Amino acid sequence: MGQDGNISIKNWAIEDRPREKLLNKGIQSLSDAELIAILIGSGTKENSAVEVARKILNTADNNLNNLGKKSIKDLQKIHGIGEAKALSVIAALELGRRRKLADIPDKQKITSSNDVFSLFHPILADLPYEEFWILLLNRANKIIERYKISQGGVSGTVIDIKMILKNAVENLASSIILCHNHPSGNLMPSEADKSITKKLKEASELMDIKLLDHIIIGNNAYFSFIDEAIL
Repeated sequence: MGQDGNISIKNWAIEDRPREKLLNKGIQSLSDAELIAILIGSGTKENSAVEVARKILNTADNNLNNLGKKSIKDLQKIHGIGEAKALSVIAALELGRRRKLADIPDKQKITSSNDVFSLFHPILADLPYEEFWILLLNRANKIIERYKISQGGVSGTVIDIKMILKNAVENLASSIILCHNHPSGNLMPSEADKSITKKLKEASELMDIKLLDHIIIGNNAYFSFIDEAIL
């Protein structure tokens, strides 16, 4: 037993030890629950770490994207998960998200709204709050830079058009693409989304920079202003 009376991994049967399974059979042999069990380290008197991990996944419909939307307080509602274990799970999910961001290739050419969706879906789809990102493109529609311009709450956020254009001019961008997520999964643009798009389009035209599109990302789909002919 651990100091708190929990069942520690070292006391499990060999076949139930995910650490040993990882070492003997490789990382791909572990289930999502077994990977989470390694993160939390121990279970409770009643349940092993793997069983507690399964309960964590059950609260997210066994979907890692849904799990990524959970807060520390959400995880702490699960019996056997205290603050330290919740932090470990949240930190691991954030590392996975940042790895996906690091995998976005520089100088990739954007040829369609689906290209933008493919770039940002891994980054934005599982967030419980809105984030606005900008792609800066050269004349060949290749990515010069991508960066987050704003982060807000569940219901919305605010963007600084002057700062977007300042970065676009400094990077000699010929065009820009605006992208953000809707945590609710509803893809339809709000009136605020339409207003932001209109203002950014008008302002960028004054700088001889073209707003090519505004992409809204939901869970596994997207809305494109240009595809829907409202840009």
